[in-house]
Amino acid sequence: MRLYSRRKESMKVLLVNPPNCGRSIPEEHYGIDSLKLILRAEPLCLEALAGNLDEEEVMIVDLKARPGTFGDVLADFAPDVVGITGVTCEANTMLKLASQAKEAVNATVVVGGVHASSDPSFFNKEDVDYIVVGLGKLSFKELLTAMAPGRATHDIPGIAKTRPGNGLAFTPRAYSRYDLAEESPPRYDLTAGYRDDYVMQPFGFSLGLVSTAFGCPHRCSFCSIEGITGGRYLTHNPETIIRDIGLLGDAPVIRLVDANTFGNVAQSRILCQKIGESGINKGFVADVRSDTVVRHPDLFREWKDAGLRTVIVGFEEIDDKRLGAMEKANTTAINSEAIAILHDTGITIIGDFIVSPDYDEQQFR
Repeated sequence: MRLYSRRKESMKVLLVNPPNCGRSIPEEHYGIDSLKLILRAEPLCLEALAGNLDEEEVMIVDLKARPGTFGDVLADFAPDVVGITGVTCEANTMLKLASQAKEAVNATVVVGGVHASSDPSFFNKEDVDYIVVGLGKLSFKELLTAMAPGRATHDIPGIAKTRPGNGLAFTPRAYSRYDLAEESPPRYDLTAGYRDDYVMQPFGFSLGLVSTAFGCPHRCSFCSIEGITGGRYLTHNPETIIRDIGLLGDAPVIRLVDANTFGNVAQSRILCQKIGESGINKGFVADVRSDTVVRHPDLFREWKDAGLRTVIVGFEEIDDKRLGAMEKANTTAINSEAIAILHDTGITIIGDFIVSPDYDEQQFR
């Protein structure tokens, strides 16, 4: 199935979600591949980009859901521009896809995502033309507009022009809520052909993704989120979030994909109220810090009534000294208290931990 929007006198833009890359240690040494199946979700970042490209002909190819189809899509769609996203473990695969796009259709190649924002110089290669550094919903559109004949493309804030053998040509961007481009909803329709693949395996349900915010008000040393918005925490209007939930139709569960869904407590309380008032009957999965749960247990009782089923909590460590080294600004005692509150509230916990390379057997007892 080929799903893309058509625009008169427009460029063809192919947005690419790379395939799962490499093999983890559990898979390689023990044949355990279930980690790949925990969550298979839509590429919301690409759906958001597509939503703001109303003058272009846009297609999304999800190679996580349909690996091995990139060559056929390039031949069939013949894009003018190929945009590739990815995280750090996918960076080399992104370069391979860029090379394939250049060889097959000589497209203009633009890369973005977490790794491109954290280490843009990694992509200063012959097969890459531009790098979207940070939040790109608005800057990517500005780049495509500037690619019209006679327009300059090297001075758009947030867009780096590659110069292999030399430094990048880049002007940092001062991000604001304007960069959220809230008036343009995600193009969920462009991934409709993959929708049955977007599931959360351990719980047996399909899900849709909605963003409530970008960035984070905290500064943990291990986190790359800060670079996406230049250190700012930008929240969507509750009305925008309600609109996007509605666009996902009969998806039974909504994954709120933010580093910290409850980073603005007042805003999250308003959103909870809006969900109740709108009559939305869905389950929700969200991220939260344990200290937010401890400080505002009433908020999570309200969210439980609104449909919050599961929270992902970054506990990170079981040792306060190691937590301090991560600049987490939290303690194991608070983690334990948050666990008790969430259990009492009836909200399922998925705990995230960072396994240090210098651990020995003692840390796993």
